[in-house]
Amino acid sequence: MFFWRKQKAAIAGFHPLHQALIHERGFSATQPAAGWVALTTSLHRHAGLVSRSKWALPPRMLDVIVPLIDEICTDLGRKGTLTITADLRGHEAPGKSHPPRDLPVRPPVKSATDTWSIDPWLRLRADLRDGSVLEVLVVDRVRTRRVTKRNPRGKTKIKRKTKQVQIIKVRRKLPPGIPGQRPASAPPRWIQTVVRDGPRRSVTAAAKVTRKPQSPHEQVDWILAVATEPFRWSAR
Repeated sequence: MFFWRKQKAAIAGFHPLHQALIHERGFSATQPAAGWVALTTSLHRHAGLVSRSKWALPPRMLDVIVPLIDEICTDLGRKGTLTITADLRGHEAPGKSHPPRDLPVRPPVKSATDTWSIDPWLRLRADLRDGSVLEVLVVDRVRTRRVTKRNPRGKTKIKRKTKQVQIIKVRRKLPPGIPGQRPASAPPRWIQTVVRDGPRRSVTAAAKVTRKPQSPHEQVDWILAVATEPFRWSAR
């Protein structure tokens, strides 16, 4: 018990958003670059002070969101801010799943259902030093199929299978008065781009990835690849 008290005391000294990640598995905040540096500094202290699995940082924080914070903060202006809403409770958290849908079956299958979960686990909005606004949304759509089947010996078995599709959308609102420019080469085939004109031109890049990332590094690469595309559609 004394050991846990020591870890609780360490947690009490962490950045408030760090504490929210431990206890609530997410946070929402708007800060300048200095505020995000304070958070990431606190997060990097976690492993050396807290070992209890109950208080572990949620997946994707250190190896996905922190690298994105570091990357975006280098492009924030002197007065620019970065807004992040992170919900890292996972796709099975309450409120993220639709009711199960029954599927038609034939013997020996007794029943089968599909359940869809929609998990918007990351939203970013950044005011960049060039006067543009960058918005990022990452959503996991997970289908869980549950099949109940009776084998020839009369034993009932239940099988579950999940399939994930990830949607990545990035919109860049160009600075006022900055004209658009068609890039010399087409976007990668897995990224679709839409340009909207108006008082401020906006460029939206979107991708649908039909497999899970093999590593956190690959997840970061996917997001950055989509985020890079809107910057090719302006004169600067």
